Amino acid sequence: MKILGLAALSLFVATGAVAGASNFTLVNGTQAALGAVQIRRAGTTQWKALGNAPGAGAKSAMTFSDPDCAFDLQATVGGSAVTWAGVNLCDVKSVVLKHDPAAGAWVDYDQ
Repeated sequence: MKILGLAALSLFVATGAVAGASNFTLVNGTQAALGAVQIRRAGTTQWKALGNAPGAGAKSAMTFSDPDCAFDLQATVGGSAVTWAGVNLCDVKSVVLKHDPAAGAWVDYDQ
């Protein structure tokens, strides 16, 4: 019984190690041009360039891989930096960036 429990635990740990963020499609749903798209792990301070910013209503493939799931995305929208906080990049096909000056920034997912 102990061996079976250890085998199940090791399978769980191995499966968890495989999880993480990987390539996705970034969709610009802001109705404005995006500039300087950056990414960082949620809760950290170091931004890294992510890739080409898609134009209004367009999408771009993002080549990305990281063992974590929660990230902050930032882009220039209409001349101002906008941050989408706590974006889950695990098991998603695309992330649609939305922004409204009155409502703030949010994302929609296509899983």
